[in-house]
Amino acid sequence: MTVEKKTNYGSISVSEEAVASLAGGVITESYGVVGMASKQILKDGWAELLKKENYTKGVVVRNGKAGLEIDLYIVVSFGVKISEVVTEAQKKVKYMLEKSLSQEVAQVNVFVQGVRVVA
Repeated sequence: MTVEKKTNYGSISVSEEAVASLAGGVITESYGVVGMASKQILKDGWAELLKKENYTKGVVVRNGKAGLEIDLYIVVSFGVKISEVVTEAQKKVKYMLEKSLSQEVAQVNVFVQGVRVVA
């Protein structure tokens, strides 16, 4: 699945991996987010932190009727108010994707896969 846009000069095609990488980069810069996690929790219930090159494993991009639908899987820091961290992360990801892609983002769903103590 790609994000397509037609202009007077031709067409623009942005891959799903590029959108996922952008969304992953934005959310990991958000306050209270330790990092991205894989969509599948490991068998012992531990969430694996992903490195920058693997952000696509923690992001699902769908093209819905009202616009893009993004699912993000994250690990948050211990001691923060999770609802506030997630709300601010959703706003930040939505804003940056709409600004960068010039396309409506209908949903940003955040799934907290774990909580980590950060030293």
